Amino acid sequence: MLDSVKRVIIVLSGKGGVGKSTVSTQLALTLKERGYKVGLLDVDLCGPSVPYILNLENQSIHQGPDGWIPVYLDKEQRLGVMSIGFLLGSRNDAVVWRGPKKTSMIKQFLEDVCWQDLDFLVIDTPPGTSDEHISVMDTLRQVPQCGALIVTTPQEVAIEDVRKEITFCKRTHIPILGIVENMSGYECPNCSECTNIFSSGGGQSLAEMYKLPFMGSIPIDPRVGKLAGQGLAAITELPDSTTSKVFNALIDQLVETKEATN
Repeated sequence: MLDSVKRVIIVLSGKGGVGKSTVSTQLALTLKERGYKVGLLDVDLCGPSVPYILNLENQSIHQGPDGWIPVYLDKEQRLGVMSIGFLLGSRNDAVVWRGPKKTSMIKQFLEDVCWQDLDFLVIDTPPGTSDEHISVMDTLRQVPQCGALIVTTPQEVAIEDVRKEITFCKRTHIPILGIVENMSGYECPNCSECTNIFSSGGGQSLAEMYKLPFMGSIPIDPRVGKLAGQGLAAITELPDSTTSKVFNALIDQLVETKEATN
């Protein structure tokens, strides 16, 4: 039920462990705090971490007359969440499914969830270019205002995998909104000095190579890490942090892009 969704943002990366779920959840939380009505769809069937990050574990979804009803983070229902994690008995349960069953579940997530009227739907995806991604792209290819936000880390091995994701987006005709570099140095929570524990600038170089917008560098900040499991937005809890500034700027760019295409 995507007819009521104004804009879809797919968070992608060819590499695992780059922080897609953290970026997806903070992106959704930032949009919510900025006054938008948001949906967050977790299609990482084998490693659903969104319920944990948002402190929504042990919640359950229900079937309504018009489809599945998402779990809401707030009483005002400004952030709705859907994840296979809500269908599992515990965090330790494994999803051992072949491709066709995964494809069927993702299509249900995309077509049978009653999102109501949303300004943004953020989709958190697993790493790679597998059945899950193809299912998402096949369904969303004809959806207006749909684009991919690609997440990388500075290391060369991550950059190499992200190049494959860019190729995947081009072959499936999904517009790329831009590239975000996560874990871009370690920011000391006391003095705010940033140390490049990995290489630096890989995300920006990749954006320049493919002539894509570079949408910011997010450092490793232990204070942001502590927000995981609480469902709290960095922009409200840590308003002066680099992470908050990057996410606010990222939302500004996404909104400008949306207005320019209307």
